Amino acid sequence: MFGHASFLGTDLLKFQMASYSNLDFIDFGVYITTTKAMQKFLTNQYGHNWEGSLNFEKVEKYLPYFKSAIQVPIYVIGIDV
Repeated sequence: MFGHASFLGTDLLKFQMASYSNLDFIDFGVYITTTKAMQKFLTNQYGHNWEGSLNFEKVEKYLPYFKSAIQVPIYVIGIDV
């Protein structure tokens, strides 16, 4: 997910909602995002603007704050160069 940082909470809570749904039970979630290094590389190489975007480091920092609301294990993957 290469979304805006303001949607991090919503994105993470979707895993919890899906695990409780009768239609779509899940055992764990996978959250994929870029790293700061990858964003820097793409900015330097192609001029891509990452202002306000999520990165692996932000997700890793804020994930513990959702521990009480999310009981589903979430595997976070950072795409790097």
